[in-house]
Order: sequence, then C-alpha cells, then structure tokens
Amino acid sequence: MKKTIVGLLIFISIFSLFCIGSCYAANTTDEIISNETKSKLVEIKNTELKSLEDYKATYGSDTYGLVAYILNKVRIYSIPLGILGIAISAIYQYVIGIRNLESRYKGFNTMIAVITLLVICQVLPLVFAIIVKGWRG
Repeated sequence: MKKTIVGLLIFISIFSLFCIGSCYAANTTDEIISNETKSKLVEIKNTELKSLEDYKATYGSDTYGLVAYILNKVRIYSIPLGILGIAISAIYQYVIGIRNLESRYKGFNTMIAVITLLVICQVLPLVFAIIVKGWRG
C-alpha cells in the first residue's frame, strides 16, 4: 500500500511539473489564452447552456431539468471511469492476486462495487425520466 501511495505521489508531482513547465512555456506571449481557444470555450459554453435549456423545457421545471442534465453528464462520464475501475480491479484480482489471496479478494470485491456503480449510473437517468415524465404528468 505504501509503495502504491509513493508511486502515485511521484506520478502526480512529475505530472504537475510538466504542466507548470508547459504553462510557463505557453506564457511567452502577452496573451495567456489565444483567441481561437476563447472562441472554442464560448462555443462549448453556449452549447451546454442550450442543452440545459432544452432539458428545462422538456421537463417543464428548472429543478427537474437541471437534475436530468446532471444525471445525463454522470451517465456519460461514468463509462470511462467504470472501465478504468474494472481494469484496476482485474489487475488486483488476476495479477497481484496470484501471489496474495487478500489482494485477490480485494480485486473481486472492488470489481463488484465498480460494476454495481456503473449499472446504477447508467440506469438512474432512465428511472428519473420515467418517474418525472410518467407519474408526474
């Protein structure tokens, strides 16, 4: 466990040094953010606001629209995180678990938890839509 934490801290420190170095290298001009990047950010903001307004119009309430929008974002971003969690737990179960039985159980239990959370994150927006649109009227 200590080796994992030390390795993670080393990775984070090296990654932050590269990010800081790239920020200073990019800051050689007077502009921190170029006009092209600003226009892309404004475009992304406008599409997200339009999507949020569409959800509010579909559900007929600001609260329900915001909740549906957030649940949709959770559904989208839970897929890569779930795959990453399954991969890490498989490494614990099948690679590290060959030598250490406790790691095998830890990997198996983690895999069950990740798959359960993934299924919940995928089904929750559907359940919310059925309850709000179907039963609320």
